[in-house]
Order: sequence, then structure tokens, then C-alpha cells
Amino acid sequence: MRLKPFTLLICLLLCLPGLAIAGEKTVYGLNEYAQLAGIDLEVAAKLDTGAKTASLSARDIKRFKRNGESWVRFYLAIDTAHSHPIERPLARVSKIKRRAGDFDPEEGKQYTARPVIELDICMGTALRSIEVNLTDRSAFQYPLLIGSEALKRFDALVDPSLKYAAGKPACAVDAHTAE
Repeated sequence: MRLKPFTLLICLLLCLPGLAIAGEKTVYGLNEYAQLAGIDLEVAAKLDTGAKTASLSARDIKRFKRNGESWVRFYLAIDTAHSHPIERPLARVSKIKRRAGDFDPEEGKQYTARPVIELDICMGTALRSIEVNLTDRSAFQYPLLIGSEALKRFDALVDPSLKYAAGKPACAVDAHTAE
């Protein structure tokens, strides 16, 4: 089958806007290295377009007040090398839907409440401020899960056939986070 020139021109014109948008995005793999700015830690992250929010592995999570503001204190649940507490302002509390295996009918709650903090994350050369909920992810392979809301902030396209496509984090020290 041969396309007539006019039909070919129409097809190209319809495809160009999509190609232009894709050209502005950064391609990331299913897994990427992420630098947690302000915590001075690099971790392997799983990029999950099926998850809405980002999650960081934390333990001993306690909410408290400081000068009338809500804060949260936690320890990273990554390895024994991170034994000092981290304190951050509480951005909000997120309700995360429980999975079927996590639902306790006696408790009756179909969601779990998790504290959310703002965290600067560097992937590749992009530094962004994202919301991260705190939960113990020590049973999972990746201590940081980056969901769709954060991926939008990174202008990300995720290619699940790739791993560590962005390379090691290389954000400028004085870079400002993009909105």
C-alpha cells in the first residue's frame, strides 16, 4: 500500500506535536540512582508509574510540634549506617489505599495514614522538590519508590526495559528545584 503525498503530510503533521513533547522529556529506566539532598545519601529508586505518590523507607516515625508547627522525626530504614534521626516539617498526612493482603477486616480501615515531607531529590542532572510519604520499606528491594506525581515534576518518560539510564546523580550544588 502506498500513501498519497497529501495523506502522508497529514500523518506527519498530526504526529509532530507528540514528538515535540516527547523530545522535552527525560528518559529514565525502571530503576535509577537518587541523591537525597540534605540527607547526603544516594539510594537506588524504583520508578513506578502505577503508584501516585513517592515513598521513602523510614522507621520509628514520630510526629511532634516545634514552634507551633507539625514536624516529623524518623530514622532511615535502609541499613545500620543510618542511625541518626532526621527531622523535617510535616507537609501533610496522606491516606494510602491498602492492598488486599494488607487489609485487616477487624481493624476496618481500607487505608493507612502516612506522614508526608518535602524532599529534594536529584536524578541524573535534575533536582526536584517532591512530596515523599514515610513508611517502612525494608521488606522491599528499593528504599525509595518514585510515583507518578513526582515523575511529572521530573518531566520523565519511563522505559521499563532500561535500568539506571540517567547515570549517577550529578546535580549542581547551588541548583534550585524546578516547579
